Amino acid sequence: MSGKADIALIGLAVMGQNLILNMDEKGFVVCAYNRTVSKVQDFLNNEAKGTKVIGADSLKDMVDKLKMPRKIMLLVKAGNAVDDFIGQLVPLLSPGDVIIDGGNSEYQDTSRRCDELEKLGLLFVGSGVSGGEEGARHGPSLMPGGHAAAWPLIQPIFQAICAKADGEPCCEWVGDAGAGHFVKMVHNGIEYGDMQLICEAYHLMQCLGLTPQQMSDVFGQWNGEELDSFLIEITRDILKYRDAGGHLLERIRDTAGQKGTGKWTAIAALQYGVPVTLIGEAVFSRCLSALKDERVQASTVLAGPAQNSCTVDMKKFLNSLKHALYCAKIVSYAQGFMLMREAASENKWSLNYGGIALMWRGGCIIRSVFLGNIKDAYTRQPKLSNLLLDDFFRRAIAEGQESWREVVAKAFLWGIPVPALSTALSFYDGYRTAKLPANLLQAQRDYFGAHTYELLGKEGQFHHTNWTGTGGNVSASTYQA
Repeated sequence: MSGKADIALIGLAVMGQNLILNMDEKGFVVCAYNRTVSKVQDFLNNEAKGTKVIGADSLKDMVDKLKMPRKIMLLVKAGNAVDDFIGQLVPLLSPGDVIIDGGNSEYQDTSRRCDELEKLGLLFVGSGVSGGEEGARHGPSLMPGGHAAAWPLIQPIFQAICAKADGEPCCEWVGDAGAGHFVKMVHNGIEYGDMQLICEAYHLMQCLGLTPQQMSDVFGQWNGEELDSFLIEITRDILKYRDAGGHLLERIRDTAGQKGTGKWTAIAALQYGVPVTLIGEAVFSRCLSALKDERVQASTVLAGPAQNSCTVDMKKFLNSLKHALYCAKIVSYAQGFMLMREAASENKWSLNYGGIALMWRGGCIIRSVFLGNIKDAYTRQPKLSNLLLDDFFRRAIAEGQESWREVVAKAFLWGIPVPALSTALSFYDGYRTAKLPANLLQAQRDYFGAHTYELLGKEGQFHHTNWTGTGGNVSASTYQA
């Protein structure tokens, strides 16, 4: 049976199984392997019964069943498990073979693995895989990066199994080293932001007294308009879902979990000095939700506004809420693309931003019609510095910002938390402000720490003032201390 399989996949959890079945359906022979070997036979006897999928009872057996150059995809837990498998595979492989990590690995780990394996003559790919189990089975969004020489070897498989948008594959080569996993990380961060924005809209609707079915109807209407997207669609379905106990959503505990990629995006934003404020607030909102017991106690002793009747023209307010959600969503993506641009500059990646938007058009969790507008923006201006400056998005916010401001103001007056909607608005106002109060901040830094400042019209020259007359004239040697 030597040399029969086109690719091997290690890791038979739900995502791994579904990707294997997807590859099989597209005509590729896949060799399946799992650390717990009994799962391989279980998979072949059940989910993969009647397919061309073959199994392996050891890593050597798996490697022996692969065509040259060998292509092996890992779908295992990020971190040590990936390094452990790579360590076991290296002695079994030949120069030119390809290892693909399809998990949610940190991009720095992917860059390190690229460097380590390059010295051994092996090719490494770190690929983002988005779309959940449904996407894995019927067409995910794939974001591969790493050693460019690997792309021609895996391209036929990846572009066959990925989702398609307007006939185009939602998979293209992203860039060197950890670029693929970085783009997937930002995708997940934007996903955090999108979900938080939708939750804030849901919270406001609750406070207006809408029933779950009425809310579902509103989201259903929005899904046929500017907000047409996977997350709006599933929110519509979740709100109307009923079981024997009634609407299920009302009984789900309000504490959100997270697996880390949103947090990594916020950390990367701080490291690169990019104000990705909305995603940061989305992460912190999940952290706040986890303080359930404290919140319940606080709700009995902490006062809110005296009037929170939420009395509005319902139809008008819901329309304003739609525009607020749309405007904040624009800011979220603008911030995400700002972060990718800065990381690309620092890491010398050549990212195709329009191509990334196209990759996200289908298969992934944040897929939406909106992404087509982003691709168009970068087609018009490949070197666009910020999505907010594109004519389409500039007009969209100009048309929707009064509604956005009204919703945020009303939420504050009613005592309803809208951290994502409001921080997006603050970012927009900060970005469009020619002169911010950071001059005072810089003066404060110089006053207490001699950190120096620049004068308008004399940029690049750093000055220190003895503000009290009793301080010294020595300034800090590093301006950005």
